[in-house]
Amino acid sequence: MKAAYFRQPGPPEVIEYGELPTPECGPNQVLIQNAAVAVNPIDTYIRAGWIDQPAPRPTIVGCDAAGTIAALGKQVRGISVGDRVWTTNQGLLGRQGTFAEFAAVDAQWVYPLPAPVAFDDAAACALVGVTAHLGLIQRAQIQPSQTVCIQGAAGGVGLMVIQMAKWANAKVIALAGSDKKCQHCRAFGADFVLNYRDSDVWTKLREIAPAGVDLIWTTSRQPDFDPLVTALAERGTIVLMAGREARPPFPVGPFYIKQCRMLGVVMFKATPAELHKAATDISGWLADGTLRAPIAVRFPLSQTAAAHRLQQAATVDLSQELLGKIVLFPDR
Repeated sequence: MKAAYFRQPGPPEVIEYGELPTPECGPNQVLIQNAAVAVNPIDTYIRAGWIDQPAPRPTIVGCDAAGTIAALGKQVRGISVGDRVWTTNQGLLGRQGTFAEFAAVDAQWVYPLPAPVAFDDAAACALVGVTAHLGLIQRAQIQPSQTVCIQGAAGGVGLMVIQMAKWANAKVIALAGSDKKCQHCRAFGADFVLNYRDSDVWTKLREIAPAGVDLIWTTSRQPDFDPLVTALAERGTIVLMAGREARPPFPVGPFYIKQCRMLGVVMFKATPAELHKAATDISGWLADGTLRAPIAVRFPLSQTAAAHRLQQAATVDLSQELLGKIVLFPDR
């Protein structure tokens, strides 16, 4: 089969595209013939060697995929050959990645995909949708009439949080880094949109939510907690999802006086049951139109190195070029 892989970590140029053996199913696995895969920031960290974890060699990149079942392990039940499915949580903790024509995946990480939903939409919403669901719905348990502020709202996770918060009937304030990104957030349902590069952004936020916001979701890898804590309402919540090596100063006094809380969300540490709950909602929301896939760019699988360059520029170098997700398709 054709696959995108690397032999040793490094820059995007270490990614090769070529033939690898088609994997065989273990007893509790299914073989997915991939129709679409999607890039996530963590894919670039793993490829670069910035995350120390076990990995097969060569390492196929990628966490997310959608396609059809091509084969079943002997102990797999409830799934049939030909079923449409999607998956995430691959390419991590010793599991092989998804950027290939076929992927052997433990059945516990595989979710049904309703017929109306396009494969590229499912792949684009996989990891980012699960992350948003875990933090907003399962951990923070957002309630109707609460106010949600998303810092870095124009990325894959941010656009998922906007839509899920609107599903929960919350008021959504999106903070994005350019006028173009602000327009994009508004198109995905944000009630208010502010450019976080404006010097008076926090003053404008206070005008929108004079009593403070109930939940701040930050996608920043190096959060500045002073304005975030100031913007929180009494008993407000901050959700963190990035910044593995970050050690920023923290305003302990204002935080505890307001009786606030902070939640860390790590998708690959969620239980199979938590991921299944998220996947059930995501599949249903994609089918009924509640959730739209934020696809920004499409590439053939043979252009995985170029896709990684674009994602890394957006995540690490803070380029303003990317508005959403990168999806790739196996070359046929």
